Amino acid sequence: MLRKATSQDVADLAGVSRSAVSLVLNGRGDGNIAADKQALIIEAARKLNYTPNTVALSLRSRRSATIGVVTDWIATTAFGGKLLQGASDVAAAAGYLLLVIDTQNSAERERDAFERLQNRQVDGFLFAAQSLRSYEPGDELRIAPGALANCFDPDDRVPAFLPDEVSGSKSATQHLLDCGHRDIVMLMGTPEAVAAGLRVQGFVEAMTEAGLTAPEPVVTGWDIDKGYAAAMQVLTRPDPLPTAIVGANDRSAVGVILAAAELGLSVPGDLSVVGYDDDENVAPCLVPALTTVRLPHREMGEQAMQVLLDAVLNPAPSPAAGGRGPQPRVLLDCPLVVRDSVTGPRAGR
Repeated sequence: MLRKATSQDVADLAGVSRSAVSLVLNGRGDGNIAADKQALIIEAARKLNYTPNTVALSLRSRRSATIGVVTDWIATTAFGGKLLQGASDVAAAAGYLLLVIDTQNSAERERDAFERLQNRQVDGFLFAAQSLRSYEPGDELRIAPGALANCFDPDDRVPAFLPDEVSGSKSATQHLLDCGHRDIVMLMGTPEAVAAGLRVQGFVEAMTEAGLTAPEPVVTGWDIDKGYAAAMQVLTRPDPLPTAIVGANDRSAVGVILAAAELGLSVPGDLSVVGYDDDENVAPCLVPALTTVRLPHREMGEQAMQVLLDAVLNPAPSPAAGGRGPQPRVLLDCPLVVRDSVTGPRAGR
């Protein structure tokens, strides 16, 4: 069995002292060790595949080098996977391990998850939600270093990282306007969903700035059959037919395309369609491939974890001591992904 490299091996290879290795690999090299020596130490550690003894580090620093991640029901979803991957990559680069518990949207399981993670002495907590929503954090997140991803504390006691739903919807609508569309209908999803209201806001802003009156959004759901039903309603009414429809999400946009096909309308020739989410299992696979708005799940995980680790490594005074004021809500860009489901309106429409 090969012997695991030690800090002394790294020191010998780099030609420095063992204490210098300790300072650099524990993030305290700046101001203590010359830059060229730091580079030699990092290169020696890489060559030897050296990793610090996390148990020893924990005893010295009184940290466990673990972060507790609690989710509602995202662990088995494609979007949730991207969020967790982003958080995990940032944590791993800093030498931290994630302990992830998915509660299946159970309040009882959520309480149990935080208790179990506290008992394991994690250094901080991240709570991540499947759908954008308000979230009331417990003491664990408000007192220990904590962060939220895809949800927000209504009282802003915990930093939150969120998709900029308004700008995403606005850019999708603006794309249709830039292509020459004026008769545009929006499918809303469900009114109680936070994201739905924000997307409607972006749609209205884009239409208003173009000097147009935004029609009332059509309340649907989030699935293919709901998008199909809404599109059949819109595309068979006596009013002038829209030349473009903005789906509540990618799945509802699939329903719109199916309805158009049944009515003998081509997409995008007769009807342009835009989705929302950039679901990798839906949007690029359609014929035509769906123009849509991408949700920044990976970026939410990355940035939430980075802020959380900064708080762990550079602790501020406790809230009781007045050291933590209102925490930011960071809005992350939702970029438009242009594919084949949008073109200019047919002449005469």
